[in-house]
Amino acid sequence: MDTNQEKILQKAQERVIEALARNMDLYGITMSTGLLYGTLLFQDKSMTLDEMGEALGMSKTSMSNGVRTLMDLNMVEKIWKKGTRKDHYEVNLDWYQNFIDLFSVKWRHAIEQNMHSLKKSLQELHTLQQSEELSEELKARVELSISRIENGLEYYSWLSRLIDTFESHEIFQFVPKKSSDS
Repeated sequence: MDTNQEKILQKAQERVIEALARNMDLYGITMSTGLLYGTLLFQDKSMTLDEMGEALGMSKTSMSNGVRTLMDLNMVEKIWKKGTRKDHYEVNLDWYQNFIDLFSVKWRHAIEQNMHSLKKSLQELHTLQQSEELSEELKARVELSISRIENGLEYYSWLSRLIDTFESHEIFQFVPKKSSDS
């Protein structure tokens, strides 16, 4: 491949890598971890932490943290390579599953935190509601707050069921992986 063709290939890959990293940043994954994922995506072989660090101009520690994050999300896996003692890593090429894992982990965590807060507040408001010294105005405000919180709990229950459809792959019955017109 001549130099000009090599530059075109490299530029095209870099554009995709940067776009993936920006997209992953929306889900709370650091830009450097997104760049690492994108870099691994375009490799035709597994990479060691040293190779990743060299490719991205980053420290081995930074690569280790990034790989750990990506492994926790099932986006990268450690593989055994005969004849070497260093760990090798490669990207999981199933983009659908990568999205499901990333989406599910992040949203389940947010749901748990938010539901905990809502339930705790709801409990406090129910206790307050039982107070005989509550003015009518304050009682109305408490009841409104209870109603809004219960609505929020219903939403998080729905969101949890939505995530279930992703994790069970039932979502693909409603939104197929590949449409017939593509």
